[in-house]
Amino acid sequence: MLYFLLKFLHVIGAAVLLGTGAGIAFFMLLAHRTGNAAAVAVVARIVVVADFLFTATAVVAQPLTGAALAWQAGYSLSEGWIVLSIALYIFTGMFWLPVVWMQMEMRKLASQAAAAGAPLPARYHRLFWLWFAFGFPAFAAVLGIFWLMIARPPIDW
Repeated sequence: MLYFLLKFLHVIGAAVLLGTGAGIAFFMLLAHRTGNAAAVAVVARIVVVADFLFTATAVVAQPLTGAALAWQAGYSLSEGWIVLSIALYIFTGMFWLPVVWMQMEMRKLASQAAAAGAPLPARYHRLFWLWFAFGFPAFAAVLGIFWLMIARPPIDW
């Protein structure tokens, strides 16, 4: 019973990471395309809350449920596919942490522009494109982790 509970929580956490990441990217991109500082400010505010509420919770839960699940299933954390999954998870985090900061900065810049009735500043646009670029390797790594968790390929180092 514990194994299935851990597996359920791990799968839900993975779905939250993938879904929240994709949803945040989609809504921020659509808001950005409007060029409307007020729209960007509202969406960025929601995105930051969603990242802290959903993504951060899943970020903490995933390694805990993953390690417990591996132990319950009799896997060693030194199995090749698990080591590679952990490496990709750390790689993803190296992109996610700066992205959270960028989102908070974009939110601030968009809110200031909206309050002043001004267009989005150049710094916002630079941050947006950097934020956008950071999403691709992080999203690809998460997809790789999904594949590793499903396929569990034999990887010998």
